[in-house]
Amino acid sequence: MTEDNNLIEDELYEHYRFEAGKGQAPLRVDKFLMNLVENATRNKIQKAAENGNIFVNDVPVKSNHKVKANDVVRVLMEQPPFENIIIPENIPLDIVYEDDDLLVINKPAGLVVHPGHGNYTGTLVNALAYHFENLPLNSSERPGLVHRIDKDTTGLLVIAKTDWTMSELQKQFAEKSTEREYVAIVWGNVQDDEGTIESYIGRHKVDRMQMASFPDDSTGAKYAVTHYKVLERLGYVTLVSCRLETGRTHQIRVHMKAIGHTLFNDERYGGEKILKGTTFTKYKQFVENTFKVLPRQALHAKTLGFMHPVKKEFMRFETDLPTDMVQAIERWRNYSNNHEVVEEED
Repeated sequence: MTEDNNLIEDELYEHYRFEAGKGQAPLRVDKFLMNLVENATRNKIQKAAENGNIFVNDVPVKSNHKVKANDVVRVLMEQPPFENIIIPENIPLDIVYEDDDLLVINKPAGLVVHPGHGNYTGTLVNALAYHFENLPLNSSERPGLVHRIDKDTTGLLVIAKTDWTMSELQKQFAEKSTEREYVAIVWGNVQDDEGTIESYIGRHKVDRMQMASFPDDSTGAKYAVTHYKVLERLGYVTLVSCRLETGRTHQIRVHMKAIGHTLFNDERYGGEKILKGTTFTKYKQFVENTFKVLPRQALHAKTLGFMHPVKKEFMRFETDLPTDMVQAIERWRNYSNNHEVVEEED
């Protein structure tokens, strides 16, 4: 990078940073960013390039520049990312437990945990900023957040109120001493009553909005372990419990898909399609109606356990399945009880 470029970058703030995968074929940088930045338009990206805001390997480029394997693409702007500005909002919280050191909440579907691309307001962090003062910041400067769950996943999260609590809880998550159980509805009849999935999880080589399962860490993927157990077989879907030993992005969603059992109605990973069952019109209508009952991936963080950093006692919290998952389970239960389920060969 030239001295002039250094001067330019000193005055800018990083909004986005992406590293092209090893298998990245040459692709215009505007198209590359279109695939990765939510709510972006081609016009806005090209405008950013014209203004010298797009850098590839620390060099400003035009919109027709070709991104190649292992290139680092950054978007730098004069103003800080809006997501770093936390606006307190009076959003109700379902608080399961609270004391001077922490609180446990039951997150509803549709609530984004923290501000990010396209979701700058209406998040859990905005709610926390309204209801609580001086929450500690985590390593990403997110107030109170010890861990996170996806927007459309429901269930339990622990929030730290003090720096000590934040540090100690993060240590427990890193050391895998917490207890985290999720309940999911997955496509297909899971063959084994229980099992363990081990792999490395990293960004998908083609679809950068997905994570993927890899056999080793050669791609930079991180080791992940999920223990699953069948709770109920419901014909063409199965109700399973998943216990996390690690906590990677989309871990359960990726691991269950990797063994051929994508989460029901998980649009990002293809679960919004009818993956098992018959070709009958009535069956298709039944599934589509069930999608409407449960318009999200069928995943709920049911159990959360950890050692209280101050009280030094192990605390375990559980929540009931949300109404949409209960209704979907009932529909599948009734269907499987009243229709012949044809076992499919894998």
